Amino acid sequence: MTPTELSPRAREIVDCAHQMLNEHGWDHVSMRDLATELGIKAPSLYKHFANRDALKTALLVDALTETGTRLHRALENDAPALSLLREYRMLARERPHLYRLATQGTLPRADLPEGLEEWAGAPFFLATGNEHKAQALWSFAHGMAILEIDGRYPPGSDLDKTWDTGAQLFSRH
Repeated sequence: MTPTELSPRAREIVDCAHQMLNEHGWDHVSMRDLATELGIKAPSLYKHFANRDALKTALLVDALTETGTRLHRALENDAPALSLLREYRMLARERPHLYRLATQGTLPRADLPEGLEEWAGAPFFLATGNEHKAQALWSFAHGMAILEIDGRYPPGSDLDKTWDTGAQLFSRH
């Protein structure tokens, strides 16, 4: 799925926002700091994004697009649930601040491209073949991911084995 393309300048703004998000978290991404980083005046940003929420939506579109692309690709493996969970875990670990932005708080569904959320989440259904198992698998994946990136598991926990056990429990039989 390809969301609406951004103008080159808007893409540059979003890419810079990604860098700031990756380094400092969403609470430390301001329009003023973003403008400074880009070497422009803050009002120039508002030609491309009405406000910080619009910028956040652009980041969410990127996150959902990347997530969907990578999770759909993971399903091409012989063990779809295992591959899906490994890819999901990698996504969360690679960019924990983007992961949190995409999975915590209210999702501005009305502002997202139509069908993007459903497409990005479809691999969970495709891996399980059941709507309720799909939601349970996603809940397992999210719970594991957020606890892992927040360092909440006891030291010495074999998280690889825990993720793999979850995959076994959710595999189609």
